[in-house]
Parts: sequence; C-alpha cells; structure tokens
Amino acid sequence: MFGNKKKDTSSPRKKGLISNGASHQLNSIVKGSVIEGKISSDSDIRVDGVINGTLNCAAKVILGPTGKINGDVNCQNAVFEGQFEGVLKVEEMLIVKEKAIITGDITTNKLVVQAGAIFNVSCTMGANKPGHSELSKKSTGRKINRNGHATAETEKGYHQKEAS
Repeated sequence: MFGNKKKDTSSPRKKGLISNGASHQLNSIVKGSVIEGKISSDSDIRVDGVINGTLNCAAKVILGPTGKINGDVNCQNAVFEGQFEGVLKVEEMLIVKEKAIITGDITTNKLVVQAGAIFNVSCTMGANKPGHSELSKKSTGRKINRNGHATAETEKGYHQKEAS
C-alpha cells in the first residue's frame, strides 16, 4: 500500500482524461450570417444568425436569442430562444425559452415552454401508447393557445380541453 512506489505510466486516454471518440463538437452560425438552402449535421448546431431553408441535425439544435430560422428543422433535441417559423420535428425534447417567438407546426415527444414565450403553433406530442385516454387515441393533434392551454382536435372536428 504505502511501499508501492511504482509509477503509473498509463496514458491520459486510459485514465479517462481524454475521450477515445471524437470530442463533443458544436457547429455555430454566428450573428450576421445568412444561410439559404439545406444544412445537415451529425453534431450539435447553434444558430445565432439566419437560416432560410432546411436543417437536419442528428443531435441538438440551439437557436440563440439573435437566431432566426424560416423553414423545416428535424433534430434529436432543441432549445429555442430566438425566432422560428416553419415545421419543426424533434425526436426527444423541445425547450422553448422565455424570449422565443415560435410559429408553425411542431411534432415532439416532450415539450417545455417557459413563461413569456410566444408560442403560436399546431403541436403534436408523443405517440399513442397503451394506457393513454380514449381522447388521445382519437385525437388528430394538440393545439396550444397563447395562454398555454392544450386543446385536442378530435376526428369529429370539435375541440375539447385536455387535462394536464
């Protein structure tokens, strides 16, 4: 125990100080940049500039306070603080910060909307899983109004306030 003066010659990689895979990478579109067209990324992407077009990201999309996206976004997770208008599909969780302005159609599994956000969307959440109410099984989508209340538009076309 105390008498063992053998030096540890293992590399920092083996000690876990340096990762074996690629390091966590972040793409960034800075304020003042305007990109038009289709963007694809396997890593996280932060947008503080403007994107007009389609963004496909296999990781997280971060829309900064000065960022603006007009178009379609498909991603794993998203945190929006800027302006978005279009179609947004998030596999896991969408977090909408208090200064965000979001307009369009959203599909996500989980949703967090902070007080103060402008959130004018048609929103579909989660998949119909066993144990959901009969209303959710018949629902064609959820709409969230300015007050943050969810309503479900059923196959019969009427709106019913859902219990949270």
